[in-house]
Amino acid sequence: IKRIATGIFYKPKKSVFGELKPNVEEILSPFLFEKDKRIAYVTGTSLYNRLGLTTQVPKSIKIASRNKRIAISNDIIKASPVKSYVDVSDKNFYLLELLDALKDFKKIPDLDKDSAIKILSGKIKKLNSTETKLLIECGLAYPPRAQAFLGAILENIQTESDLTSLKSSLNPFSKYDFSIDKKQLPTIENWNII
Repeated sequence: IKRIATGIFYKPKKSVFGELKPNVEEILSPFLFEKDKRIAYVTGTSLYNRLGLTTQVPKSIKIASRNKRIAISNDIIKASPVKSYVDVSDKNFYLLELLDALKDFKKIPDLDKDSAIKILSGKIKKLNSTETKLLIECGLAYPPRAQAFLGAILENIQTESDLTSLKSSLNPFSKYDFSIDKKQLPTIENWNII
């Protein structure tokens, strides 16, 4: 048995190539949950890689949590803390992942904007009306650029959700530069995206 961190151990598996380290998801699990309740989620480049938005694989993982700073540094994994905009739960963590991708859209390394908009739109379109409503509620805690991008995508996929709260939270004179055009997302003008 080998130790990863205080109170966290694993039994290494052997292969023809030597000892296998445990799966990253398994290592992170004790840090993402507290008493079986989710308190954090993986964000940053490792999330964007998992969503198919980038091919980059980061050396360090970012872990978002509202009330806890989660930093990990051992032989297998390095993780740094990021503050979440809202409390993290099992009901909303996957929505926060989508909102993080919208917020960081311009910073995602090696991003193909066309396919990224299609991927994010597809994931948002699959949400049911309750999830979409929660996505909008969580989105209101995010920076205006993420709110505008979310509004443009929701309007483009013609969701039945009420977008008034998103629209009214934005300054009508602000412009949000994502360097995308109307071919990529036809509704950008309604949300002051350039």
